Amino acid sequence: MATEGVTVTTTYAVSGMTCGHCKATLTQVIGELDGVTGVDVDLDTGRVTVVGASEPDDTLIAEVVDDAGYELTGRV
Repeated sequence: MATEGVTVTTTYAVSGMTCGHCKATLTQVIGELDGVTGVDVDLDTGRVTVVGASEPDDTLIAEVVDDAGYELTGRV
């Protein structure tokens, strides 16, 4: 079965984000992960949406979010 052109969108709740620097940092560190094609950080809702060609590795995303100084509290 061909999956070419298919994207998977996953939204996470992240605490500790308060400003544009937070948004830029998370966009960069998550965007550098293999398979991630897009990142949207919404400071108002505390949500980070990750777009990729396949299901993201929640553990890896939680690790880079934590390393950046924030806390991934779960999927939305």
